Amino acid sequence: MALRTGIILDRQQIAATLAQVEERIAAACLRAGRERGEITLIAITKSFPLEVIREAVSLEITNVGENRVQEAAQKIPALKAEGLLATWHMVGPLQKNKVKKAVELFDWLHSLESGALAKELQKWAGKGEKRWPVLIEVNTSGEEQKHGFFLPLQASSRQRQGFWEAVQQIASLPSLSLQGLMTMAPLDAPGEEARPYFRHLRLLSEELTRRYPQAQHLSMGMTDDFEVAVEEGATMLRIGRALFGERPEK
Repeated sequence: MALRTGIILDRQQIAATLAQVEERIAAACLRAGRERGEITLIAITKSFPLEVIREAVSLEITNVGENRVQEAAQKIPALKAEGLLATWHMVGPLQKNKVKKAVELFDWLHSLESGALAKELQKWAGKGEKRWPVLIEVNTSGEEQKHGFFLPLQASSRQRQGFWEAVQQIASLPSLSLQGLMTMAPLDAPGEEARPYFRHLRLLSEELTRRYPQAQHLSMGMTDDFEVAVEEGATMLRIGRALFGERPEK
């Protein structure tokens, strides 16, 4: 199905693209023998203006994702002041000097990529009253430019051991709530080509939930590959372009 080009601002247009995405999710669930209720659709609104988010939430998209703390710091307080209710997900790389603000703004972090970042999160999340839900980002493709714990398809036993030691440390931090794993398939592996990377994360997830039963989420799948992600067990989909068109240039 061809994607629309340009920025989609009109509520009717967003409703139409949302219906298309939902139809594709439902079909993938049917193929995989899954229930639609197992999967959370997160609308990625990086670079899109406030009116797009307002329209999306009015259509009952209640989970919204942003990639940058600075941009989110302009959007989230303004929308909350209007009474807009949404669960906010930080899905991009998080620098240590942005952790304090991220903890204030977001409800979830999908991109926990190191033990050092986990300790910084613990420092600031510990000042609040609730545990902060986090997902550990895994670099399943082995690409050097990717963030996340380096654990490619052919990971060595030493790499695997190091990963599980880091998981244990993160799970022990009292102000963080380990909820699962996140990954991104290679940009040059759309659709079916993404399957090995998603399957790799699912197998890691099965081991994770044996050790930490609460950590059952798999954040994987974007516009070009979310149907395969659903078939491989995704519980959170991060979708922007299929909903809102191409991002506006800045």
